[in-house]
Amino acid sequence: MPPELALPVTLASCVALACWALSLVFREYSWTDRAWSIVPPVYVATFAARAGWGDARLDLMTALTALWGARLTFNYARKGGYAPGGEDYRWAILRGRMSPLAWQAFNLLFIAGYQNALLLLIALPAWTAYQHRTPLGAADLGLAALFVALLVGEFVADQQQWRFHQAKKARAAAGTPEPKGFLDAGLWAYARHPNFFCELGQWWVLYAFAVVASGAALHATLAGPVLLTLLFHGSADFTESITAAKYPAYKDHQRRVSRIVPMPPRAEG
Repeated sequence: MPPELALPVTLASCVALACWALSLVFREYSWTDRAWSIVPPVYVATFAARAGWGDARLDLMTALTALWGARLTFNYARKGGYAPGGEDYRWAILRGRMSPLAWQAFNLLFIAGYQNALLLLIALPAWTAYQHRTPLGAADLGLAALFVALLVGEFVADQQQWRFHQAKKARAAAGTPEPKGFLDAGLWAYARHPNFFCELGQWWVLYAFAVVASGAALHATLAGPVLLTLLFHGSADFTESITAAKYPAYKDHQRRVSRIVPMPPRAEG
């Protein structure tokens, strides 16, 4: 193993083991979710630190991923994700569909194992940038601006979703009938998951930094954004199946509105 990979791989292994152990102790299965916004910036920072904090591109990548992590941590915290009992509601639904043995295998191999490996993989374009320490250029600055624009877009999408669910809770507390049950306004009128689009875009931009640094469009760290994209599509499948089962009108929303890439909605029909 290259020496610069030893620390991030060791950290990722320890985080995965801790998430698995904590899930067994507390019988809550969102420990990887709780680490999600924290560990990738740390992994990126290990490469910047190994370069002596003297490589402008690595320092920039570290700063950008730290901003990503801070925003996502804030959003997850305000939804109660770090509080006791703050487990993702989808895990309970999935757990009810599996035998106890199958669920524990899924917990070990996918939740704690695969997802933590993925959190390392999405940070590894910084490894490529470490291997190709070339001067920062205009392309890097353009990518940084795009990253920030996507970060702002994700903040707006999450803020719209937060306000919608707060209003939904207030209506439920007041006994007011729920008009629709799902968000289809603002950015959500153009994509069913605009937050996913912005989130994925940021990690594809991080990969683009490695492309600029190396001068090669394809290298091994492409696995990170590709696998993250596949994971988000699978997550969207599961989430939408739950929503469509609760709210019949959602199926028409699926027909009219793009899934992840924002587009003008199709006409009613």
